Amino acid sequence: MKNAQTPDKYDCIRISNQICFPLYACAKEIVRQYRKPLENLNLTYTQYVVMMVLWECGDMTEGELGRIVRLDSGTLAPLLKRLEKQGYVNRTRPDDNERKLLISLTTEGDALKEKALDVPCKVSDCMKLSKAELEQLKSLLDKMMMNMN
Repeated sequence: MKNAQTPDKYDCIRISNQICFPLYACAKEIVRQYRKPLENLNLTYTQYVVMMVLWECGDMTEGELGRIVRLDSGTLAPLLKRLEKQGYVNRTRPDDNERKLLISLTTEGDALKEKALDVPCKVSDCMKLSKAELEQLKSLLDKMMMNMN
């Protein structure tokens, strides 16, 4: 009978040895934690991410926005249409380039930034990590993303 402590060739595919599973499960749970505070803004988590980029960077093309938030056009386009219907963004095509789609905040979309200020605190409270631990985790995740690109 094999000792449970003895490594075998299948150790590399045991779920308990994976980094991907806790990252996946944690990401799902964090997105779930955002639901309640974002209901007050009438935003989904992905819409919130898009709005944060627009609040920070201002007007940009759909392509630029997609690169930043890591969404393809097939996912981003319907999301932007919904944000436009809600009155938060404008989607316009410049006269000089009909293929580009410029995304800009409306006055209502810009004003939503003020209402969003308490969202990060509400979500970070559930994580029960210190500020230093959160900063370390973010730093490691940023490093992983840079190394994968």
